[in-house]
Amino acid sequence: MVALAILSISLAKNFVAQWFSHGRQLVCHATLGQTGFFLVLMTNLVIQTRRKYQGKAIFLVPDPPSIVFSNSPLILSINQSMEVFVSGVQTLSETGATHVPSQYIQPPQNRPHQPTITSSSDSLNIPIIDLSNFNPQHSNDVRTELGRACSDWGAFQITNHGISNSLIKDMIDVGLTFFNECSITEKSKYSCDPNSAASEGYGSRMLVKEDSVLDWRDYFDHHTFPLSRRNPNRWPDFPTNYRGVVEEYSNQIKELALKLMSMISESLGLQSSCIEDIVGEVYQNITISYYPPCPQPELTLGLQSHSDIGAITLLIQDDVGGLEVLKDDKWVTVQPVSDAIVVILADQIEIMTNGKYRSAVHRAVTNSHRARLSVGTFHDPGKIRKIAPAAQLVDKDTLARYKEVVYGEYVSNWYSKGPEGKRNIDSLLLNQQ
Repeated sequence: MVALAILSISLAKNFVAQWFSHGRQLVCHATLGQTGFFLVLMTNLVIQTRRKYQGKAIFLVPDPPSIVFSNSPLILSINQSMEVFVSGVQTLSETGATHVPSQYIQPPQNRPHQPTITSSSDSLNIPIIDLSNFNPQHSNDVRTELGRACSDWGAFQITNHGISNSLIKDMIDVGLTFFNECSITEKSKYSCDPNSAASEGYGSRMLVKEDSVLDWRDYFDHHTFPLSRRNPNRWPDFPTNYRGVVEEYSNQIKELALKLMSMISESLGLQSSCIEDIVGEVYQNITISYYPPCPQPELTLGLQSHSDIGAITLLIQDDVGGLEVLKDDKWVTVQPVSDAIVVILADQIEIMTNGKYRSAVHRAVTNSHRARLSVGTFHDPGKIRKIAPAAQLVDKDTLARYKEVVYGEYVSNWYSKGPEGKRNIDSLLLNQQ
């Protein structure tokens, strides 16, 4: 039998009052109904019954009706103050709320209040490297410039990289179409597992830790390499070219990543295959990140400060901007450059190069007026690969700076502890007298 009462009138009144007092907006003429045990679902098991149940929360609005099942990511959690957190940040942003829920508020020391360098001066921008200057027959070419960028910044932009402008535009466009034109019901069909780190699909919460401060973004993560992981049927089919574009982009960006690994190896005087040999078979994930307008951008981050855990990340972005890289304890805005690709070295490159090249600490800031979209492609070792400084970079005069680590264990530690700058790679530093 379906019950429509919410356990008690007094609890219902308190629940509704607390919900809307925190900036939640009442939808006119909407009906909030339920089957099964309403509060069990709405409180994400904070309030539980003593017997087994089956049910789902149903949200009916005039156009279109929307059903939120119990395994949906829409209702994320509810805290002791009865604040309800909706995992779809885009949905939350579109309510017109003037305040962000407390789970999105960064601690004061992490908020984007520090002065950010946005000057157009060359010394204050991450390097831009033209790959058309690459000459395989001459070592003293673009590889020298690339090596300097890797040691000084750990990040740079590349132009004339071989990925067509039309493919970059298509990749941005299919992401924008999915987030802006698909209903929340349609998006939820592709929901990732909120309790599994880096699971494939649509979601908002990348970390499993319950006490983690949440990023102000939604995302769709695709598993693209090895091909045994790639299943386009788990990706959206709207727009109709979505799957084809992602597959083509995945193939081309992987080849570019391998080329960059080769150039990075050569810039250190190593064999061109050195880094690729240590990485082994490349595991590639493509994450489309959507950063909705935020009513309080001074309190939030679209992506909190961190260094990437894998080998190398290649990122494209729209013209809104919001990516920042930490340089000499100052945050530097990465100005969007038309058709350029941002290259970000990750922690395993720093380990392999014995600290000669650095992984870049970066973050994404939010704004109150425009949504932003970026596409990050992550190229990582397999979980069972052992990563250590390249043997050619270690001798009696230059000791290894990092412990050997099994990559899968490194990933697990990162997801259990959370990002926070470079504390994960710093935990591998060897004490050197």
